[in-house]
Amino acid sequence: MLSMLPNVPQSFETERLFIRLPMPGDGKAVFEAQQASRKEMLPWIHWAHNPTTLEQTEHGIRYAHEQYIRKKDLRLHLFDKQTGGFVGSSGLHQINWSVPKMEIGYWMDSRQSGKGYMTEAVAGITWFAFHKLGVHRLEIHCDPENKQSRAIPEKLGYKLEAVLKQNSVSTDGSSYRDTCLYAMLNSAHQ
Repeated sequence: MLSMLPNVPQSFETERLFIRLPMPGDGKAVFEAQQASRKEMLPWIHWAHNPTTLEQTEHGIRYAHEQYIRKKDLRLHLFDKQTGGFVGSSGLHQINWSVPKMEIGYWMDSRQSGKGYMTEAVAGITWFAFHKLGVHRLEIHCDPENKQSRAIPEKLGYKLEAVLKQNSVSTDGSSYRDTCLYAMLNSAHQ
């Protein structure tokens, strides 16, 4: 059990990625990635149905920066170390420091798909959560039909604990959807 919140580093690296908290000024890169990826994200991500402006995106990033500093939500931006280009966004959400447990969420610029970046990022975030933050339990939730999203926890050794029946609504609001719940425990805490 944690007696106090841990220090949360603001960045770390994997083999090909520089991963850090959202910073003011990230809006343009994130906005462009969202615009380029909206069509691919429509079935899976609610916010893809609500186009935002560059100004709204930048405002959201500034809010995410504040939430990170306050240890309320740890959104992370992913950058290619070689080019410096924005690859996608991930992070540690639904934080419960008393367990401690968190949920990893992710989306990527569809122009960067197929390169293994998100699998690499989630592996790095898993290590970061377990070894730098002392997290005991990590979860990944995704739609059973989202094969690309499901492939990530399956490749990384997360266990499918349950398929939650009709516990969410489709992104267009037309139907109920199931959710796959994948989890991994920190072996150092067992």
